[in-house]
Amino acid sequence: MTGSSNCKKNSWGLKVKLRLSNTFITDDSSECVQDCLFLSSAQNAKFEADALKNGAKIIKAHTAKKLLNIDEGIKIIGITGTNGKTTTAAALYSILLDLGFKCALCGTRGAFINDTQIAAKGLTTEPLLRTLSYLQKASEAKCEFFVMEVSSHALVQNRIEGLSFAAKIFTNLTQDHLDFHGSFENYRAAKESFFADDAIKFINKDAAALKFNVKNSFSYGLENPAFYHAKAYALEGGIEALIAAGGQSFHISSPLLGLFNLYNLLAAAACVCELVRPNLKDLERAISGFAGVCGRVERVAEGVIVDFAHTPDGIEKILDGFKAKKLIVVFGAGGDRDKSKRALMGRVVEHYAKLAIITSDNPRSEDPGAIMKEILSGFVKKDAPLLIEDRKMAIFRALEMKERDDLVLILGKGDEDTQEIQGVKHPFSDREVVLQFYKGSVDV
Repeated sequence: MTGSSNCKKNSWGLKVKLRLSNTFITDDSSECVQDCLFLSSAQNAKFEADALKNGAKIIKAHTAKKLLNIDEGIKIIGITGTNGKTTTAAALYSILLDLGFKCALCGTRGAFINDTQIAAKGLTTEPLLRTLSYLQKASEAKCEFFVMEVSSHALVQNRIEGLSFAAKIFTNLTQDHLDFHGSFENYRAAKESFFADDAIKFINKDAAALKFNVKNSFSYGLENPAFYHAKAYALEGGIEALIAAGGQSFHISSPLLGLFNLYNLLAAAACVCELVRPNLKDLERAISGFAGVCGRVERVAEGVIVDFAHTPDGIEKILDGFKAKKLIVVFGAGGDRDKSKRALMGRVVEHYAKLAIITSDNPRSEDPGAIMKEILSGFVKKDAPLLIEDRKMAIFRALEMKERDDLVLILGKGDEDTQEIQGVKHPFSDREVVLQFYKGSVDV
C-alpha cells in the first residue's frame, strides 16, 4: 500500500488525497467519485451529503488508520502553548534520535522522519488526513515516536480527532490569536481542552495558570516548586543548568541562548525521562547535541540575531534575555491578526531597546503604514523609534547604525522565506537580507 498526497485549496481549507491500491481517501467532497472514501471529520462533516451524492463511502479516523496501516503503537507526543512549541518539539525529536530511537516530527517547519524532511512548511497542525499521511510514513519507517505541534486553532477545529497521545506538553500561555478566538478566555479554554484526559502531561508551573487533569501530570519549572526543577542555572553564552527530579539529577549544557530556551529544553528532557527512562549521561549528551532551530534566536552574523517572536510575551522574553546588551530591535506585526497586541509589542520594545525600528512584517490585506502606527501608539516617546516600511531597508538601517557592542534583533518572521502583501507572497528572508548587507563576507 503506497501513499501520496496533493495539497490545494477548497471550500473549507486544505485537502489531501491518499491513494490506496484500488481507490483513494480524500477529505474534499468535490473530488469524490464512485466508491472512493471520504474521511469525515469535525472540519468537513458538513460536506458528507455532497460526498455521498458523488458516490463516496464515509469513513472516520479509526477506519482510515486501519486502511493506511498506521501503527497504533507509535507514541504520539503533542506540544501546545503560545510560545516555544517549535523549539520544544525539535528538541524532543533531536534528543530521541540521538538516544537511538526512530522518530517523526511535524509542525511549523514541515514534517520529518529520522532526519529526512518529507514535507515542506505548512500549518502548525495540518488537517487530520495530512497528519494521518505522516503517521502512515512514520509507520512504514518503524518510528517509535511521533512528535507534533498542536495549535489552538487545531484544538478548536478538532484536527487531532482520533489521535491517541502518549504525552502532552504545555509550554506557556500569553495573548495571541484573539482575532480567531475572540477573547483570551476562549483561547485559554482551547488550550485547556488538550489537557483534560489521562495522558501523561508536562505542565510549566511558572506559566499562567491552566486547568488540567492532574492524573499522570508532571510539573516543570525554575521559579515555583516543580517535579522537574532547576536547582541552579547560568545563561551567559549558552545554558548551563542542574535539574533535579525524583531524587536524581542531570545537567543541561546547551549552546542555545536565553531563559526561554531553558524552559524548552527542560520540558523536552522531562518528557524523554518519563517516556524512555534513559541513562542520564546519554540524556545529557543528547541535550547538548541539539543546536536549535533556524529562525529561533539564530545568530546570522556577529551581533545579529533573527527570531520568530511576534507576541508581546515572546518579544519580552527574548529582549529580557539580552537586556545586558545594547539592543537595536527591528520588528513589526502581522496583518489580519490580533490588533490588540500591536501597541503592547511597542511598549515592550520601548522598555528594552536602545533603538527601535518599526517596519512591515506580513501586512497581508492591511495597510502596513496603519499597522506601524498602531505599534507606535504603544510608545511613550513617539519620536523615539524609526519608522521604515520597507523591511529590507529597515534591516539595512539597523546594521548601518550598529556599533561594536550593539546587538541587533530582527523579530517576527524567523526563518520565513516570504513576505505576504495584498495576497501575494514575495520571496523574502531576514537572514538573507543580513547576509546580503555583509555581502557574504561574514563567517556565520
